[in-house]
Amino acid sequence: MTRAPRIHVVGAGLSGLSAAVTLAGRGLKVILSEAAPQAGGRCRSYHDARLGMVIDNGNHLVLSGNVAVQRYLRAIGAEDRLAGPPHAEFPFLDLRDGTRWTLRPNDGVVPWWVLSAARRVPGTALRDYAALARLARRHPGKRIDEVLPCQGPLWERLLRPVLVSVLNTAPEEGSAELAGAVMRESLARGGAASRPLVATPSLDAAFIEPALAYLRGAGAEIRMGRRLRGLEIDGDRVAALDFADGAEPLGAQDRAILALPPWVVAPMLPGLAVPDSFRAIVNAHFRLAPPPGTPPITGVVGGVADWVFAFADRVSVTISAADHLLERDPDALLATLWEEVAVALNLPPEPSPGRIVKEKRATFAATPEQDMRRPPGRTAFANLALAGDWTATGLPATIEGALRSGETAAALALSGLLVAQNPL
Repeated sequence: MTRAPRIHVVGAGLSGLSAAVTLAGRGLKVILSEAAPQAGGRCRSYHDARLGMVIDNGNHLVLSGNVAVQRYLRAIGAEDRLAGPPHAEFPFLDLRDGTRWTLRPNDGVVPWWVLSAARRVPGTALRDYAALARLARRHPGKRIDEVLPCQGPLWERLLRPVLVSVLNTAPEEGSAELAGAVMRESLARGGAASRPLVATPSLDAAFIEPALAYLRGAGAEIRMGRRLRGLEIDGDRVAALDFADGAEPLGAQDRAILALPPWVVAPMLPGLAVPDSFRAIVNAHFRLAPPPGTPPITGVVGGVADWVFAFADRVSVTISAADHLLERDPDALLATLWEEVAVALNLPPEPSPGRIVKEKRATFAATPEQDMRRPPGRTAFANLALAGDWTATGLPATIEGALRSGETAAALALSGLLVAQNPL
């Protein structure tokens, strides 16, 4: 009797969970292995002893137009775990002069909002917004500073703060192609596709635990604390996965998906080009219930912080492309960020207890050069696929890109099974 095929998904970050959920939903036998004691990868939550509460390692914003996010949450029964305003609204504060405004794109595709000074960025004119249309076009291989002038009020007060967060790279050197891909899927489709949404009450509660519960219910095996050391290759196939606790042979119809960081995958697949330059993200979390009516997200211009997130029990700050802050004293950085948070949210100057969280290799550097190093999900081996936000998703390293990469890897595994079961 022929054994049913098994799909090994190695890595339980969002890309691995996406692949596993997709495959389990098709009735496949999934074995999910993760080196860490918990799932989630860079999208995780944990109890912080200093603050005495559960916090996320970082603040991950998604948009209402993120279709893979919608598919994933629907599959795991967590559609209600994202919160945000009913319409696209982005409050901003310029710390340099105290100017406040709220960007309000209209819901429809025709961007009539740029005709209204009340909805635009202060100091901008209608003609400035041609830059949005220019950026939304295809620009393969070009930097943003080759496409836009990178100066003026629209750049300083909207495009730069948005793009540094989208790319986690200084936007002047960032990929115009990747930035344009995000624009085409969000603002170019109108405010209805651009609503900011955050996980509630935590990343774990929205994206991780429901997925693990779904997988267990579907009969998947979940093995934590299981590190992959290498691959055993036999011709055009991977013959076995070499885990620290022993080798796992792959049968004729078994498949494997590596949903691991690029610096882990590259030594296992010599000759594979992967991104090799990365950028940091720094987050700060303060134990403080924000005042009623505080916007869920506020953009900050002219300071250290990029965005301030307001949750029910805490206020969090995100700083992208933050390599320059990695050696900064955490307490001094907390003090600086609290000053900005207090101004942004109209809070007393006395600081609340805080915690700095640094993710040194948060994402690959979203430059044209690094984008060209991103491999596809398909590999040279018939029974092996790759997943991860660093693969060639067409998007920067985002939750949406990670989930899409998992779907792609799952489709490749399924395609291979169909070929194996129904040879031409």
